[in-house]
Amino acid sequence: MQPATPETVWAILQETARRQEITDRQMQETDRRMQETDRMMKENEKFRIETEKRWKELSKQLGGMANNQGDFAEEYFFNSFENGKTNFFGEKFDVIKKKVTSVWQEIEDEYDIVLYNHASVAIIEVKYKAHINDIPEVLKKAETFRILFPYYKNFKIYLGLASMSFYPELEQECINQGIAVIKQIGDTVVINDTNLKVF
Repeated sequence: MQPATPETVWAILQETARRQEITDRQMQETDRRMQETDRMMKENEKFRIETEKRWKELSKQLGGMANNQGDFAEEYFFNSFENGKTNFFGEKFDVIKKKVTSVWQEIEDEYDIVLYNHASVAIIEVKYKAHINDIPEVLKKAETFRILFPYYKNFKIYLGLASMSFYPELEQECINQGIAVIKQIGDTVVINDTNLKVF
């Protein structure tokens, strides 16, 4: 090992200073990048909050539209039944009610349209645009109705699905399950109770 000379000490000090300068520049660059990242994160958070706010508002509006469509369909079919279309399922019904609800213990259900006579009940589930996935919900109505309204437990129960539009697979599945298909064709309500089942 060679002894240190003023020149070598000076060279080491210069190299150390140069490296310190590079480190300082790197630290300044890192600090600048961190500040930029922080600024971007704040902007992203602000954007996320604004987007979430707009999404909630849009969802609320769409939900309102869907509810309005559902209310329109319920009112349309209810008025059709109330204005004389109470002879179907091979029977005449004397009383019609809408939005019938009940709760008992853990069971709660709502029935869009219910028609009654001395021996039968017709429960009609109304959708603006029905889907085949709605069928299990319709089938469940007979079971919950008997529990929630025990007075009618020995009555014949008929089920119907009313919708402003049907597609062939949905209509066929309703027929297969013994559910009446109730749909709008022009200004008329058409009821297909082929294969109607007593539940």
